Amino acid sequence: MKKSDTLPNFEIKKEKMAETISNMTKKEFTQILSDVVEKKIIELFGDPDEGLVLKENMRKRLLRQKKAVRKGNLGDDFETVAKRLSLK
Repeated sequence: MKKSDTLPNFEIKKEKMAETISNMTKKEFTQILSDVVEKKIIELFGDPDEGLVLKENMRKRLLRQKKAVRKGNLGDDFETVAKRLSLK
């Protein structure tokens, strides 16, 4: 197969992808980009937590945090935490 045989198909896909991306919100694009980067990092370096056991108290803490976030409580913003820790 010649390179020129696959080029038109690539151009069509490229156009469709550009159209799809242009219709995304900034938040949607950022999330997709974040997911792709995370997947690639895990692919390259592996999951550093693989094989570790999650302790029960940590599991409960994470579940509480998940419920709080679902209710809209996102915690303190960066500026507040930085001031509290005397980083600013």
